[in-house]
Amino acid sequence: MQWHLGPHITGTAADGVPRLASSSKDGTVRIWDTVRGVTCFSLAQHTDAVSCVRWGGEGLIYTASRDRTIKVWDAKDGKICRTLQGHGHWVNSLTLHTDYILRTGPFDHTGKRPASDAEAKAVALKRYQEVRGAGERMISGSDDFTLFLWDPSRERKPIARLTGHQQLVNHVVFSPDGRWIASASFDKSVKLWDGTNGKFVGNFRGHVQSVYQVAWSSDSRLLISASKDSTLKVWDVRTKKLRFELPGHADEVYAVDWSPDGNMVASGGKDKVLKLWRA
Repeated sequence: MQWHLGPHITGTAADGVPRLASSSKDGTVRIWDTVRGVTCFSLAQHTDAVSCVRWGGEGLIYTASRDRTIKVWDAKDGKICRTLQGHGHWVNSLTLHTDYILRTGPFDHTGKRPASDAEAKAVALKRYQEVRGAGERMISGSDDFTLFLWDPSRERKPIARLTGHQQLVNHVVFSPDGRWIASASFDKSVKLWDGTNGKFVGNFRGHVQSVYQVAWSSDSRLLISASKDSTLKVWDVRTKKLRFELPGHADEVYAVDWSPDGNMVASGGKDKVLKLWRA
């Protein structure tokens, strides 16, 4: 599947559907049929590189771009629904408060497995509806040092503008339960925000260089951050204090994620090493 005119940036799969979305520096997003390996359609209204793409749970696709906008698309046919504006610079990251549920479906940190496909679908739908509430919320982070909280399926204007970072916001993510938002910045800090109204909750400080990415434990109690300082740090959300540090990388740590069952953490960095940590 090689049809973008510029370097590929990121990709994400549709929930329960054999389709994949890939974004590129050519300003487009392509929706692929992963069975046949062909393009279903292309999303082509951004005017600069597309930095992030997300599938929602309500038939929508969300894309963020260096053109300073976020666009909302119909996942069935690729038609544009609305454009969200407000950021003053590149939009680097966006996430939905339902991302974790869409990613894990009927499976949670307890390890309990559904007895049948029908039960799996019913459990997945129930989990999604419980977290979704009145509608999907979205958070975006930008080079303009800010985050915006959105009601993207209904409103063109943000619910709240979140300020406090002193340098660009590189990564944002909701906690699995949708209660919190964590943001990672080049200002060496990780900040915690209320996932409903965007109010500032607290700082996690300890990194001595830029923070590239953050990830939540499946029970929303712990947060891990990856930094240019070659370390990963695990934070206790309740106390806002460092739980422990993982210093095994020899260079900048670019990426980190927590397994859905909560048992493992994976990290990768400039040292060309992928590390697995037992949580």
